[in-house]
Amino acid sequence: MSLRASLDVVPTGAALGAEIRRVDLRAIDDGVFAAIHDAWLAHQVLLFRGQTLSDADLIAFSRCFGELDHAPMQETGRRFVEGHPELYVVSNVVENGIPIGSLGAGEAVWHTDMSYLPDPPKASVLMAREVPSQGGDTSFCTMYGALETLPDSLRARVAHLRVKHDGTYNSGGYVRAGLTPTDDPRMAPGTLHPLICVHPETGRRHLYLGRRRNAWLEGLSLEESDALLDQIWETATNDALTWRHHWRVGDVVMWDNRCVMHRRDAFDPHARRVMHRTQIKGDRRAGA
Repeated sequence: MSLRASLDVVPTGAALGAEIRRVDLRAIDDGVFAAIHDAWLAHQVLLFRGQTLSDADLIAFSRCFGELDHAPMQETGRRFVEGHPELYVVSNVVENGIPIGSLGAGEAVWHTDMSYLPDPPKASVLMAREVPSQGGDTSFCTMYGALETLPDSLRARVAHLRVKHDGTYNSGGYVRAGLTPTDDPRMAPGTLHPLICVHPETGRRHLYLGRRRNAWLEGLSLEESDALLDQIWETATNDALTWRHHWRVGDVVMWDNRCVMHRRDAFDPHARRVMHRTQIKGDRRAGA
């Protein structure tokens, strides 16, 4: 039996996502990686439970998929992991009056990581170090399914439009370091990307939305853009297109940032949640 055939891939039963069982991400060969890569493209989000990765191990596994981005600046203007510039800490924990990470304990709204950049990362890998007993779940939404369920008339209306991805705020609603908020998305820092894209590896068409806040459809009035985007987001984030993950310590989840959005539930700010994330460099969004 080939390594590809023997990999234990268990779909979530939702619109996307699968668990890969009985694999140690510290020791994978080329055949196992190829099978993981195939499963990732097929299911968009992969879960690996019970992993005992050091930060170096997490970085090494992530590098199997390509060159890594350096972590973005936190809203406080700091980076947190000495010796590992690729690691981004997502945490509400404060030590000696200083946050050890970013995004706090509140809700993180639906978003695509770093989509305000010209070349957003193609994948994110997130490992659970500490998790609360309740709350802090992460949900994922398929942008393949979002495009497929978009009404024909709406799909035709927006087929060749580009959407402005605002870079002012992160997914927790915090203003990014060094930026000044504006209520006019046409003037906000960010990047225009095609609203409908072709996935560079699967060839499938999908929506590419980013964040709803301060988004704008190029060439339209703010009123017309908002009306269309509200319709698109209502369809794209329907529960039928999502999968919700309840974290355990040792979970590693990776998702295809090109065709998946995600969000996080709020949790008790007095509970500790510590997650370490890497991101794999991507390429410019190609229009459909």
